[in-house]
Amino acid sequence: MQAIYLDYNATTPIAKEVADEMKPYLYDYFGNPSSSHIYGRACKKAVDKGRKQLAALLNCDVSEVIFTSGGTESNNYAIKGYAFANKSKGNHIITTSIEHPAVSEVCKYLESEGFEVTYLPVDGTGRVQVADVEAAIRPETILISVMYANNEVGTLQPISEISELAKKHGIAVHSDCSQAVGKVPVDIQKMGVDLLTVAGHKFYGPKGIGALYIGKGIKLQKLIHGADHENNLRAGTENVLEIVGLGRAAKLAKANLETSFVHDKSLVNRLKEALSILDDIQFNGNKDFCLPNTLSVSFKNIEANTLLANLPHVAASAGAACHTDSISVSATLAAMNLDKAYAMGTIRFSVGKYNTEDEIDQAAEAIIEAVNKLRV
Repeated sequence: MQAIYLDYNATTPIAKEVADEMKPYLYDYFGNPSSSHIYGRACKKAVDKGRKQLAALLNCDVSEVIFTSGGTESNNYAIKGYAFANKSKGNHIITTSIEHPAVSEVCKYLESEGFEVTYLPVDGTGRVQVADVEAAIRPETILISVMYANNEVGTLQPISEISELAKKHGIAVHSDCSQAVGKVPVDIQKMGVDLLTVAGHKFYGPKGIGALYIGKGIKLQKLIHGADHENNLRAGTENVLEIVGLGRAAKLAKANLETSFVHDKSLVNRLKEALSILDDIQFNGNKDFCLPNTLSVSFKNIEANTLLANLPHVAASAGAACHTDSISVSATLAAMNLDKAYAMGTIRFSVGKYNTEDEIDQAAEAIIEAVNKLRV
């Protein structure tokens, strides 16, 4: 059995079209985009093109997109930058209990700097309630940061409704859309957010490149100081090679969004149906609001890492780790109050454009065989 990759939420392979677009910028086009000569102008043109392609995918103005080193930097810049630049207006931030560490750890840091943070609960499907957001708002609230798509169970959050509520109170909204871009529509005009995070390697672009949407009128304290690159918002010579790749990935995502959705959803449904013959399993996440490519499965009384060890040819991610005297359950599963007997055996399978039905069938057969073996 050949290896089968079912961990697309961790990272995606670079699409061939993306790699082909990038190649000339490894060798032929090496100029500094800030240089005024022909070498610099060629690279400046490539950076502008990449920005335009990403802005088209997000439905925003090109002037509102800056390039970063990835989702983590974008989240840090958005949250720290806004908090410190607007501290005179208030010191309270609202987020959720299921955010990626690139958000939750930033919030913890800000708590050490005098900010107060409310971590909202989620329901059993991993979805935050707008009423809870409203109840958490205080006069000193300045920012709400809620991810659009959860990376573990795939649940989508009501970002548009949260943004509408926030605007009534004059509060800015940031959304970590690292897992959503390229999988579901991410339309800034419809979402109504002020800040939005993009990570290139989550939708067939290269690692080490991301972007931050900064809405007009939003003021951030600089995270990286230096020269006046990226509209004087993010210092450092632009990563031309990877910006080219990110732009091409964005163009691909925009063109293929519908077909990719159908493809991914079909494979997830196929895997779910195949695994449903097993007893004592449950599927996690929200049935109506979810990523098309993500299937979180809990196998009762089986350790996730042990199951994965018995699946050497299937790449997936565990939602919990079992130690000698304890079980470390992910923050998302804990927030969902998943029964520990199920939480300990939770695995995330995430599919993508290069998966086939045959691979799904082979993976399902291997999973069922491994589960039955471990339950003997």
